[in-house]
Amino acid sequence: MRLGIFSDVHANIEAMSAVMAAFEGEAIDTYYCLGDVVGYGASPNECANLVRETAEVTILGNHDAAVAGRMDYSYYYEAARQALDLHASVLSSENLQWLKELPYKHVVGDTGVHLCHGSPLRLEEFEYIFAPEQARECLQIWDELGDITLIGHSHLCKVFALQPDEVEELPAQDFTLEAGKKYIVSVGSVGQPRDYDNRASYTTFDTESRTFAFRRVEYDIESAASKIFQSRLERNFGHRLFIGV
Repeated sequence: MRLGIFSDVHANIEAMSAVMAAFEGEAIDTYYCLGDVVGYGASPNECANLVRETAEVTILGNHDAAVAGRMDYSYYYEAARQALDLHASVLSSENLQWLKELPYKHVVGDTGVHLCHGSPLRLEEFEYIFAPEQARECLQIWDELGDITLIGHSHLCKVFALQPDEVEELPAQDFTLEAGKKYIVSVGSVGQPRDYDNRASYTTFDTESRTFAFRRVEYDIESAASKIFQSRLERNFGHRLFIGV
């Protein structure tokens, strides 16, 4: 079975549409979204509609939780709070209810694939994993980890190979799972990459060959940014799309 996994759409329908078009050439059986469908961008309803239609399961992201009233986001910086407030006010009742029901974690059958938004250690805290020392904290739940745990949240493409007493960061490139190791993989962002590559990020995993792959696709950044500039959103949310940060 081939899984299509993506995360951090952030209300960027241009990027999400380009990713779905790119997935058509990947022979995907089932799609999964790792959260943050909303926040930052100008098309929250369009993205929520598309993800709801496409993904077998969508995981709750921190921006989703904030918009759905499932967490306190008063400590977020002002522009981010304003975007969340705006999205909460414009989302359809169906999309808002959907966000209220999203799970923190999902296990994909007996494939060994676990899905969450941030660190699997404390799911409701939405902690980041973008460095080996953060991945190392997960060794304390070694027995609970899947063969591969796929996460979003950082907007970065990262691979960490775990053994019971050590963690190694691997290059963010295609790889095959090795026996005796467990993996935590950050799949990057569809709608707001932050690795200085402005292309939308998406990934695949083949449960038979045990092979994981990173993919990138160009999209109409000009249109996505223009919608932000014409809205009540912080203009920098549009500017950063061009440089991928």
